[in-house]
Amino acid sequence: MAVHRIADLSRTLLLRSARPFSTSSSLQSDIGLNFELNEVQRDLQQLARKIAREEVAPNAPKYDASMEYPWEIIKKIWHLGILNPLVPEKYGGPELGCVGACIISEEISWGCSGVLTAAFGNSLASSPVLAGGNEEQKKKYLGRLIEEPIVAAYCVTEPGAGSDVSGLKTRAEKKGDEWILNGQKMWITGAGKASWFFVLARTDPNPKTPTGKAFTGFLVDADTPGVTVGRKEINMGQRCSDTRGITFEDVRVPKENVLGTEGIGFKLAMASFDKTRPPVAAGAVGLSQRALDEATKYALERKTFGTQIINHQAVAFMLADMAIGTEVSRQIMLRAAWEIDQGRRNTYYASIAKAIAAETAAKSAADAVQIFGGNGFNTEYPVEKLMRDSKIFQIYEGTTQIQKMIISREIVGRLKSSGL
Repeated sequence: MAVHRIADLSRTLLLRSARPFSTSSSLQSDIGLNFELNEVQRDLQQLARKIAREEVAPNAPKYDASMEYPWEIIKKIWHLGILNPLVPEKYGGPELGCVGACIISEEISWGCSGVLTAAFGNSLASSPVLAGGNEEQKKKYLGRLIEEPIVAAYCVTEPGAGSDVSGLKTRAEKKGDEWILNGQKMWITGAGKASWFFVLARTDPNPKTPTGKAFTGFLVDADTPGVTVGRKEINMGQRCSDTRGITFEDVRVPKENVLGTEGIGFKLAMASFDKTRPPVAAGAVGLSQRALDEATKYALERKTFGTQIINHQAVAFMLADMAIGTEVSRQIMLRAAWEIDQGRRNTYYASIAKAIAAETAAKSAADAVQIFGGNGFNTEYPVEKLMRDSKIFQIYEGTTQIQKMIISREIVGRLKSSGL
């Protein structure tokens, strides 16, 4: 499908954005629940599924073993026009919305979640630009993502600060019309391949300043003097994704590269997760679905005690549990994506989706290995990779424990606002 077809799809999707799941013109259907994708979304799903089945899955073992960055696949996804699904049409993007991003993410992750992380890390880096950038920043930095298949990276985590963002040590000091940036970042997805970075740095040295006012976001070109990218980290899973540390040493950032205004960087960085956690959850759903598919197929082929192992209740119940978790995770993931596409704050749903989908993916992958038995522990079979890949879903973009903290705060907030 050509790029112009994706543009046509996205325009149609925008026209239908008020009811993204509606497929019927009847009043009864439009005012009630509808669990079907519309025609545009089904086309998008089939497009993503085709490249996942034909390009991603067959090459996943090779990329896992070599840890080579999957540039060729990323370029093909870019040529299809779906590499940067959240970028608005006015900046050249497909503007597929969060639901569209989730549809793509689930399908690509079915093929390989490492390829998903490598390819779609751009969405996390570009989200602060969408949230707080001015028109010039959006045209320049979002436009670059559309003009050619390049990578952008989100630089927040540091060697001594991950979930505790208030503990970040990277600092930026204003000198004339520039900011001087110093510090280290760690576990940065796409760092070694990125053309530009979103960097969060402390700009108020007063330790008593509230976190929401102490940090500023910057857009930093990767070729800026003073930027040093570290070695590729050798990770347990998703090994084709490029994860590295970055050092910023007296990096000069022009004032026009301040994102939003001074002091709102933390808010921009955190607001991004409302848009990106649903697609991450979708990636976990895709992996879980792949684990279920592989385990079911194997259970129909493998025989013990004179019958296929699927006829043993112990195995059948494991498959049933995998299906339950996968379906539930998919529904809440789509709800989280749908909420933000309606222009509503979706923090509560996004964190629930991220938490349950991540835990489900890890359990489904582990259960798939169990169903495969000794074969599941061997690299000749696909499920051991799924198990290794699944673990990171419980960690990146906020651990499961962080999601539960967010959810509990949202519960209290909802109760207070209800007046009970």
